[in-house]
Amino acid sequence: MQSTTRIRAAAVAVALGLFAALAGPGNARAEDAPPEATTVGDVTGFRAEGPVYRLSAGPAEARVSFVSEETFRIELAPDGRFTDPTGDDIVLPQGKAPRTRWKDRGDRYELSTDEVTLRAYKKPLRFALHRADGSRVWSEAKGLSWTGDTTVQTLARGAGEQFYGAGMQNGRGNTSHRDKTVQVAVDYNWNDGGHPNSVPFYLSSAGYGVFRNTYAPGTYAFTDPVTTSAKEQRFDAYYFAGTGADAAKDVIGQYTDLTGKPFLPPVYGMEVGDADCYLHNANRGERRTLDALKVADGYVENDMPNGWMLVNDGYGCGYEDLEETAQGLKDRKMELGLWTEDGIEDLAAQVKAGQRVAKLDVAWVGEGYKFALDGCKDAYKGIEDNSDARGFTWAPESWAGAQRCGVQWSGDQYGTWEYIRWQIPTYAGATMSGLAYTTGDIDGIFGGSAKTYTRDLQWKMFLGTTMTMDGWAPMDKQPFRYGEPYTSINRDYLKLKESLLPYQYSYAHEATKTGVGMVRPLVLEYPDDPKASTEAAKYEFLSGEHFLVAPVYQDTTERRDIYLPKGTWIDYWSGRTYEGPTTIGSYSAPLDTLPLFVKAGAAVPMWPGIRSYRDRTASSPLAWDIYPQGNTSFTLYEDDGVTRQHRDGKYATQRADVRAPVRGAGDVKVTINESRGSFTGKQSKRPYEFTVHTGSEPGSVRLDRTLPRLTSEAAYKAAQQGWWYDRDDRAGVVHVKTAPLRTDRKFTVELNGTSAVGGKKASAAAVLAAPTGQEAGAGTPGQVQVDLTAGSADLTDASVTLQVPAGWKSTPAKVPGRIPAGATRRVAVEVTPAKDAEVRETRLTALARYRAAGDARTTEQRLALSVLPPPPTGQAWASDLVWLSETNGYGPAERDRSNGESGAADGRTLTLAGTTYEKGIGTHADSDIAIHLGGRCTALTADVGIDDEINGYGEVAFSVEGDGKTLWTSPKLTGASATVPVDVKLDGVRQVRLKVTDTNGSKTGDHGDWAAAKFHCA
Repeated sequence: MQSTTRIRAAAVAVALGLFAALAGPGNARAEDAPPEATTVGDVTGFRAEGPVYRLSAGPAEARVSFVSEETFRIELAPDGRFTDPTGDDIVLPQGKAPRTRWKDRGDRYELSTDEVTLRAYKKPLRFALHRADGSRVWSEAKGLSWTGDTTVQTLARGAGEQFYGAGMQNGRGNTSHRDKTVQVAVDYNWNDGGHPNSVPFYLSSAGYGVFRNTYAPGTYAFTDPVTTSAKEQRFDAYYFAGTGADAAKDVIGQYTDLTGKPFLPPVYGMEVGDADCYLHNANRGERRTLDALKVADGYVENDMPNGWMLVNDGYGCGYEDLEETAQGLKDRKMELGLWTEDGIEDLAAQVKAGQRVAKLDVAWVGEGYKFALDGCKDAYKGIEDNSDARGFTWAPESWAGAQRCGVQWSGDQYGTWEYIRWQIPTYAGATMSGLAYTTGDIDGIFGGSAKTYTRDLQWKMFLGTTMTMDGWAPMDKQPFRYGEPYTSINRDYLKLKESLLPYQYSYAHEATKTGVGMVRPLVLEYPDDPKASTEAAKYEFLSGEHFLVAPVYQDTTERRDIYLPKGTWIDYWSGRTYEGPTTIGSYSAPLDTLPLFVKAGAAVPMWPGIRSYRDRTASSPLAWDIYPQGNTSFTLYEDDGVTRQHRDGKYATQRADVRAPVRGAGDVKVTINESRGSFTGKQSKRPYEFTVHTGSEPGSVRLDRTLPRLTSEAAYKAAQQGWWYDRDDRAGVVHVKTAPLRTDRKFTVELNGTSAVGGKKASAAAVLAAPTGQEAGAGTPGQVQVDLTAGSADLTDASVTLQVPAGWKSTPAKVPGRIPAGATRRVAVEVTPAKDAEVRETRLTALARYRAAGDARTTEQRLALSVLPPPPTGQAWASDLVWLSETNGYGPAERDRSNGESGAADGRTLTLAGTTYEKGIGTHADSDIAIHLGGRCTALTADVGIDDEINGYGEVAFSVEGDGKTLWTSPKLTGASATVPVDVKLDGVRQVRLKVTDTNGSKTGDHGDWAAAKFHCA
C-alpha cells in the first residue's frame, strides 16, 4: 500500500493559478541576471504642507506624513506619481494629525514632533529616526533603491539588535530573526519553514517597528545591513517609535492602532471547536449533517467542553437540515459553524439559520491578498449583519489587518512529534505582529496517534483558540476516541481551559485595547533577558503574564532544558518554587503532565467545575487562584460573552489586589474590589472561592469577622463558608470559601500569620525527584525509587507515600534519622500494581512529609511507572505478545498480516520471496515495536524482507535493539531482495525493539515483514 497525501489548499491554488498571481509581478527566469538597482539621489526640492512633507530627488519624490507623535509614513515614487493599491483596506482612518515642525540644518532637514525627529539627509536623500533626547532609533545605511519590480530599504543594524514579526512564520518567530531571512508572502507551505498568514510588519529591540503598506510579497533579510524589499516599484511604509520599558508592546499597540485592534471573540469561540464533513464524506462513508449531533452527544456524555462544530469541513461536503442542526447543537451548548469552500454568497441565510462560525478557505478568495482580507472582513460582517452575535472567522492565508476579523491558523499538517515541536514557537511569534489568535488543529488533520493527540491538546489549551479536525486521519479525532488513559487526560485539560476562561477572556479584552495577544514569547515580557530571544526559550511561551508553558514534543516522560526567566516560578502541579533565571535540566512529565509554571504574585480568576460557559448561573462561584508575593493585582473583565453590547459599554471589570510579604512570614490580604459596570446577566452577588498558595498554615482567616476553620476536605465541601489548610496540596494551600457577597461592594480576605508563596522559609523546602525508566509488573510486588533532597535546613520525621490508582497497593516508607541540609537520600517505596493493571505508562505521585526549620511541610513529585506484561515463556511468537509501544509509517503495524490501510487487521497474507507465513508482523517504514522480555529469552529468529505485494518497490533496513544497544542490522533490502534470516542472541535483554527504517528517502512501498518472528525463552 502506498500512503496518499492530501494537500488541500496547494492543489486548489495550483488549479486556480494562484501561485503565479500571489508571487507578484516579475517572473524572470532563474538564469537571468538580476536587474541593476537605482538608488535615490540628492534632494532637489522640499515642501512643507502641515504634517506632510515632500522631498524631490530628481524625478523621484518622497513624502513624509505624520500620523501621531510616534507614528509616521514614508512614501517614495520613483517617477514622482504616488499610488496606494491598498486604499482603505488595511490602514484605518486615523485621528487628527499631530503638530509638527521642521528645520533646515544644512546637510539635512529635521521633521519633528514632541517625541521624535526624522532626519532627511540631502546628499543623497537618506532617512534616520531620532528620539526627542537625540538618541538614534534607526538610520538608513543607504538611500531607498528600486528596480523595475522591487523597492528596497537598507538599514544599519545595531550591535545587539534583535528582530521579530513578519506574521506567522512556522517554526520560528518567538526567538530573534537576527541573521535570518524571512519571506512575507503566501506560499501554501503549511509545514515547518512555511509562512502562512504573513504580515508585512516587523519590530526591533531598538524600540521601533515598520509596516510596509502593500499587498506585494516581500523579503526581509535581517543581516548586516538589514534589507527589506517588496515586489513593487513603489515604497510605502509606516514607522512606529516605541516608548517606555515596554517599547515592543507599545510598537504593537501603535501598529494595531493603524491597522485595527484584534477582535473580541465570543466566549464559545475560546472553547475548543470540532470540524468534520457530515454529508457524503469520502473517508467515512455516507453520513448526514444531523449525524453531527451524535458526535456532539459524545462530548456531553464524556463531560468534555466543546464550543462549536463545523459540519461541512471537506471538499464537496455541503450540508442539509441546517436549522435543525444548529438548534440541536444549541441544545447541547454548542454553536454551528460552516466552511466557506464555495464562498459566502449564502452567508446571510446560513447565519439566520444558526451559523455563528465561518472558516475561510483559499479556494475562493481570489488572486491576491486583498481578496483574502476582504473574505475575512465580509464573513465577519455577514455574521454580525444577520444576527446579534459577534463575527468569528478562521483563515489559513491572510494579511495585515486580518487580526480585526479572524483567527489565523497554520493550515493542514500531520499529527507527529515534529509537528508539535515546530508549532510551539509559531504562535507566540505571531503575537509580535499583532496577531492575537493563532493556532493549529489538535494533532493535525492527517496521521496522528493517541499520544501525540494528548500531548498536543495539553498545551493548546493555553492558546486563546483551537479546534480538532476529523475525517482525514485513520480515525476520527475527537478527544474521547482513544480510550483510557487518554480520554481522562484530555478531559482534565479541556476542563482546565474551561476553568481558565475568565483569565483568558480578560486577556482577550486587553488585546482589543493594546493589540497584544495572550500568547507571548518570553522576550516580550523579559526584553532585557539575554536568553529570552535565543534557542534557550524557543520551545516555551507565556500564556498571559502569569503562565509559562513548556510543551513536551518528544515521545518521552521528561522535558529537558526549561528556561525560567527572572522571578519566582511555581510548578503548577507540585507547588515547588524555582528562582529564575534558571534552567531546569530535566522535568518529570508523565503523559498527563504538561510542564506548567505560574509566576509568583499571580491572581488568576477561574470558573470552577463547568463543562460549558453556559453552565454558569446567577449563583455560580468565582474562584481566585493566588500565589502571594509582594503587592500585585489582576483585573477581571466580564460581559455577556456572546453579543456586541460590550461595544456600547455594557461590560464590567473587577480588580483583585493582593498584599503579601515579598519573602517569608507575614500576613496576606486579598481585596476583591467592587465590580464596575453593568451588562445583561451580570451577577448582583456571588460566592467566592480562593486557593492561596502560602506553604504555611495561617493562624486565622478573616472576612469582616473570623471565618470558621475546617479540619477536613469533606467538612470544607459541606460548609457554606470557612477555610481549610491542606498541607498535602501542592506544598500547602489555604482554601477559603465565602457565602454569596454583593458584587457592588469590595471585601477583603485576611490570612494572618502565614507567608508568601514558598512558606515562611522557602529555602528550607525539600525536593523530590524520581529516576526515569522505572518499571513494575502487573500484580507483582516492586519498588519505586525516589530521591529526597533537603533544602537549607535539616529534614526530620520524613516519610514518603505513593498516590496510586484504584486496585494498586503501596506501603509508605519512613525515612530514618535526619537528612542534613543539601543532602539527598534515596528512598524505596513498596508498590504492587493491580493484577489487571493495563500494560502502559501510569502516573504516580510521590508525597514526602517532613519537618524543616520548625515547620511541618510537604513536597510532591509526579513520576511515570511503566507497567509491564509477564515476560514470554517457551517459544513465543512476537505477534502474539503484548507490545509495550508501536509506531508505524502508515496505519498500525499488523499481526500475522502484511501492512494494510489505516485500520487494524486489514492487511494481506504475509509473503516473502514466494513463501507465505501464518505468523509474523507486517510494518511500514519507519516502524518501531518495543517488547518486554524481562531477561527471560535467549534468541530471536525470523525471516525479514519487503512483502511480495509491493512487486519490487521499496528500500529498507531492519534492526534489532536490546536495552538501548543495537544487536543486529540487516543490509539494505528492496522488494526484489532475497529473504534475510535473523538469529539474534538475547541473553539477559529486558526490552527488545524491532525497527524498520527507510533508506532511500522515499516511503513508497516500504512494507517490511518480520515473518515467523519468534522468541526463544526459558
